Amino acid sequence: MSIDQVAVKSHSLIASDRVEGTAVRRLNGEKIGHIERLMIDKISGKVSYAILSFGGFLGMGASLLPLPWARLKYNRDVEAYQLDITDDELRRAPSFLADKDFDWGDRSQEIELHRYYGVPPYWGGF
Repeated sequence: MSIDQVAVKSHSLIASDRVEGTAVRRLNGEKIGHIERLMIDKISGKVSYAILSFGGFLGMGASLLPLPWARLKYNRDVEAYQLDITDDELRRAPSFLADKDFDWGDRSQEIELHRYYGVPPYWGGF
């Protein structure tokens, strides 16, 4: 195998439109939902959140769950992002309906998200 082939197989970059629609699964492989969209910090250029779409039927009544990007881990074997979360944690997690919008201008909502998931905010501090 040439160096070029190794580089193509092992690189970790992906286009954002290929992340959207990717399955999110529990560690046991059970599908929770899929990534609806990514939220990117305009200043740093880093992905800050993945919006998880779950529930509903044929896209109607789905809930959208903003997840700090740090909570997701990509598993190449199952070609999905993995999230360690129980049904109860999923039900209690801060979310919004698909026909509404999360107020990304309200830093207190973002702080609540990071506290809920136990990960430091992408902008630093707590």
